[in-house]
Amino acid sequence: MRRALIQRRLARVDRALDRAIAAAEAPGAVVLARMRREGELLEHASVRGLAVSRPERIAMARNTVFDLASLTKVMATATALMLLVEEGAVALDDPVSRHLPPGAWRDKDAVTLRHLLTHSSGLRPWRAYHEALLERERRQGERWLGTPRGRQWVLDSICRSALVHEPGAAAVYGDLGFIVLGALVEQVSGRPLDVFCRERIFEPLGMRETRFAPPPAASSSPEAEAETAWRRGAAATENCPWRKRILWGEVHDPNASAMGGVAGHAGLFAPAGDVLHFGWMLVEVWHGRSAALPRERLREFAARQSLPPDSDWALGWDTPSAGRSSSGAHFSAASIGHLGFTGTSLWIDFEAEAVVAMLTNRVHLVAKKSRFELRPRVHDLLREAFAA
Repeated sequence: MRRALIQRRLARVDRALDRAIAAAEAPGAVVLARMRREGELLEHASVRGLAVSRPERIAMARNTVFDLASLTKVMATATALMLLVEEGAVALDDPVSRHLPPGAWRDKDAVTLRHLLTHSSGLRPWRAYHEALLERERRQGERWLGTPRGRQWVLDSICRSALVHEPGAAAVYGDLGFIVLGALVEQVSGRPLDVFCRERIFEPLGMRETRFAPPPAASSSPEAEAETAWRRGAAATENCPWRKRILWGEVHDPNASAMGGVAGHAGLFAPAGDVLHFGWMLVEVWHGRSAALPRERLREFAARQSLPPDSDWALGWDTPSAGRSSSGAHFSAASIGHLGFTGTSLWIDFEAEAVVAMLTNRVHLVAKKSRFELRPRVHDLLREAFAA
């Protein structure tokens, strides 16, 4: 009886997604959820709508690959830093300048790794560096976008920039701090960010389809053909005004694109199954059932940092905000999560042992001004169904 009641309630998730798709909130979605209740694993999968509506119509599938956007911050960069902290290669309260090339980080000696991870460093949240590189290309007649020198120019520009407030005085969510953290991971580890994450996070955790996606090389080799097939298995995103094409299997974020597709704030791609698996591995580590990641370090990174005192940010991760969280009404205070601009999210409740990976392609031919209130509604429906 209970299982039948759960299934009837879970059917509401599909209906909510169908209504949102009909209202043009998103072309499609894949939602995977898992919860442990009284020793039993409860699971749900919803696969709805279209992965691509133009230039072709391709139905969404459970294994559709999504541009995860800012989920990159936590699944790649923050997790990489967690490993480096555990190894003693860096410390959270180290000045950022200690781990970048001499002279690179100008006039910001008070900024620490903890400040960058909590969005409280005082850096501007965002700048259109891709537009500056486009202008350089126009003036010089040489390629800058997506090149190593273009990537370095973006990093240098951020490192030279002035702070807009004192470190720790405010928490303003943004990308530039995580671009710096991605570069810091590379500097400390001696490996490109995508290589470090593949070798130290994705492969050990069994996330076989998770990867960064630099622009493909122009060739007709078997490798290039496989790359083309992979990109066709992705959900499309925006009809980009400056790239003048629908983005399909290439990073949506303009600064990540300008940096060659690999950056600390965006650039990661994965299917929903890998995102759910990552979240569930964190639950297993938290409860001591897995040693895939350092348990006490995970607990440290999941704790609110109070920088400043009213901030909800943990180390890289968001936590539920009372009355207004994208996690909905039922995720406990012992929860972490993050969103991605393209329509992705991951929420993890360590206390309830519940994980929801919700991936949509909401910017694919859908107005950016959409408030996209689907996330809390779906999270509430899932948690209420599992609690039946």
